[in-house]
Amino acid sequence: MDRAETDAKIRSLIDPFNKKGVAIREDTTFAGDLEFDSLTVMDFVAAIEDEFDIIISMNQQAEIEKYGQLVDAVHKQAAGN
Repeated sequence: MDRAETDAKIRSLIDPFNKKGVAIREDTTFAGDLEFDSLTVMDFVAAIEDEFDIIISMNQQAEIEKYGQLVDAVHKQAAGN
């Protein structure tokens, strides 16, 4: 799976959590732009982990602030499986 396919899958997963219909760009932030609270982040991360069969550690989650960073992290980890 290339990065574009990873991006497309994550975009489909983010839709139910994007309550305000924010346009998702590489620099879209989860806390600022999407206004995700901690529970939403946990649910979204669980959906990604299930879809890609990966584990995103709490340390990784703390470092990921922007959508593009998430795509890169998921793509890298999924490619390693």
